[in-house]
Amino acid sequence: MKLIIAYIQPHKLQDVKRALYKNEVYKMSVTNALGCGEQKGYHESYRGVEFEVNLLKKVRLEIAVNEDFAERAVEAIIEGAKTGQIGDGKILVLDLDECIRIRTGDRGAKAIG
Repeated sequence: MKLIIAYIQPHKLQDVKRALYKNEVYKMSVTNALGCGEQKGYHESYRGVEFEVNLLKKVRLEIAVNEDFAERAVEAIIEGAKTGQIGDGKILVLDLDECIRIRTGDRGAKAIG
């Protein structure tokens, strides 16, 4: 089992969801996030005062999958999120030791679905 965490641009969320659905990955959690990386932010002026904005809006996806779905989920995220520009995001793939479905008590691969 794998836990895939992806940070993507907010405007690419619908494209990523479409690509995931096309690859038969339907379950995910989506959270708004702030962060910075290679982009390093930008400068903005408000009422004549300059300030640096270095925490940019991102969307965090968390997807728990069985081993045979991990690579296709990663490829779908890349397909949907890639613009070729700095700030496209990151994908982290972690081993997932345990998954438990609260409703039924199912564990492991059966709980992920």
